[in-house]
Amino acid sequence: MSLRSLALGLVLMSTSMPVIAAPDDDTHPMDVRDMVAMDRVGDPRLGADPRWLLFDVRSIDLAANKGVSGVWVLDLEAQDAAPQRLTEGSQPRWSADGKSIFYLAKAGERMQVFRIAPGGGAATQVTDLQLDVDGFRVSPDGTHLAIALGVFPDCNGDIACTRAKLNVREADKASGRVYDRLFVRHWDTWADGRRNQLFLLALGADGKAAGTPTLLTRGIDGDVPSKPFGDDSEYVFSPDGKTLYFNARIARHDEPWSTNFDIYRVAIEGDAAPENLTPGNPAWDGYPLVSPDGRTLYYLAMKRPGFEADRFAIMALDLDSGKRHEVAPQWDRSASALAISADGGTLYTTADEAGQHPLFAVRVSDGKVTRLSGEGTVHGFALDGRGGIIANWQDFTHPAGLYRLGPGESRVALTRFNDARLAALRFGKAEFFTFKGWNGEPVQGYVMTPVDHAPGRKYPVAFLIHGGPQGAWTNEFHYRWNPQTYAAAGFAVVAVNFHGSTGYGQAFTDAISGDWGGKPLTDLKLGWAAALKNYPFLDAKRACALGASYGGYMVYWMAGKWNTPWKCFVDHDGVFDSRSMYYSTEELWFDEWEHRGPEYEHPQNYEKFNPLRHVKDWRVPMLVIHGGLDFRIPDTQGLAAFTALQRRGIPSEFLYFPDENHWVVKPANSILWHDTVLNWMKRWTAEE
Repeated sequence: MSLRSLALGLVLMSTSMPVIAAPDDDTHPMDVRDMVAMDRVGDPRLGADPRWLLFDVRSIDLAANKGVSGVWVLDLEAQDAAPQRLTEGSQPRWSADGKSIFYLAKAGERMQVFRIAPGGGAATQVTDLQLDVDGFRVSPDGTHLAIALGVFPDCNGDIACTRAKLNVREADKASGRVYDRLFVRHWDTWADGRRNQLFLLALGADGKAAGTPTLLTRGIDGDVPSKPFGDDSEYVFSPDGKTLYFNARIARHDEPWSTNFDIYRVAIEGDAAPENLTPGNPAWDGYPLVSPDGRTLYYLAMKRPGFEADRFAIMALDLDSGKRHEVAPQWDRSASALAISADGGTLYTTADEAGQHPLFAVRVSDGKVTRLSGEGTVHGFALDGRGGIIANWQDFTHPAGLYRLGPGESRVALTRFNDARLAALRFGKAEFFTFKGWNGEPVQGYVMTPVDHAPGRKYPVAFLIHGGPQGAWTNEFHYRWNPQTYAAAGFAVVAVNFHGSTGYGQAFTDAISGDWGGKPLTDLKLGWAAALKNYPFLDAKRACALGASYGGYMVYWMAGKWNTPWKCFVDHDGVFDSRSMYYSTEELWFDEWEHRGPEYEHPQNYEKFNPLRHVKDWRVPMLVIHGGLDFRIPDTQGLAAFTALQRRGIPSEFLYFPDENHWVVKPANSILWHDTVLNWMKRWTAEE
């Protein structure tokens, strides 16, 4: 499906946009407390009996300052049926026959696998292991579980050995630890010597695990699933249940600067070592999926080693002949994890596309791609085996819910968890626009009105800069950077998907690498000018720029290179010194790709767009925010920027979260973050 042609000016979002309520009715603008309280619906699953829809819901317990996950089912055939919560737990998955639901829950202090009937009742504990179960897959024949455990490699699959080592470590009064290779730490966790590995457990006639777990990934010096965000989309059984396919990056000395994932297969019976099926590609191969007839392995593959944001192409490997080909080579989008139709003729995936994140069908025979969902974002979907699709859909004004997709990109709501909350809220209205960016090329952004926008009035502006940098502002209900929280506070919002953003073709995404302060800054300047020209309610004299991660880098860069329009800056977990960032971050492949090599070989590339070099030109008040557990961009970057601001005598504040990583996820911290940011913005954009 071709990209929608968007003219500069008003391009309305979908018909799902709410009617803005009158200010005097019994509603109010959505603020952070409303946002945090929303139930978070996700992970739809349909099993052997497509009557039952399985999913999870994460509800927020504000008093306990945490989220609580629950296992839910919905009878799709019962008229006016309401979803039913079966139990507290996470990662619910169907049994092979569709008569049971497996899920993870705490048994004492350890996470274990449990089983419950879709109609409810007492749950049965399936596993009773000395270690936490981090994830699992049920074999198609219902006789086995593949489970993920964190174990010490030198224990050779002996779980009791890992438990004993952990007990000794916990009893040791000395806290020091010696490392002899990277990763020393990753994302928000220090390495403790354990690796994620896959084990096989037999299921007895009573549905409980029987016998001793067998190590399937023997000899794989790597994490399966990967850290820090890997899940069961990285391993899958063959349809006959006799083989397991998984992806792994071998953790040699180069692990922190390698993106070379490969796909392996291993027979669940016997002692054969896993076989590498993708040795010829030194880049990322992952997310295996086997055709219903067991003859073809589909997977996603990048082409360029060391680049984490390369296009994920859909590949097909004939397991008998070893021949492989790309399924849709002309489709210039980066696919997500795959699903396949019951007849094996159609693959399903999601991808960014021009500010949306739709669901697509890809015909296996000729690679024809059809867009199945309208505007908005699909994160997760389920196939019923008869051509029906359940999607987890959201947009700017709707948190995620489950919908049945129909003809013509239509959808019918199946869950209504947040309807009562939404009925009490008023939202800003978003419109996408395009403009001529760097080199005259089309660039897209959006503008959101403040809630209760009054014609003829001007409003202060929140100018949002996305991270990644290979990311995008999309039409979704985000829980960390939700534009509605600014609209509710009386700000208009401007957001630009500059060169480097995803969803506009791989060449557009590639354009940022090696040019962090170049093309993107040009796009931001031209996007700001285009928005001011076409949206007269934007007050150019009362605007603040905000960004996180790469967006935070750009805020520091703008502070020295483009500070004239702004009354204030907000910088969350941004890169302040490109040079020291290289030596303190964990995933070195990222910096080495973006700056064309290691810092010690190409120091000029790291200095070319280094914000630190322009501190003498800083003048705009800035709020700096950083998390103490952020190992991607360590907190010394934020502290250094705050030091520069204070030493320069520039009005500034530093908000520090010792218990947060690159993101702020705890409910109370999220509220504090938003309150602090909005108070800072209001302070500097108040009408004189």
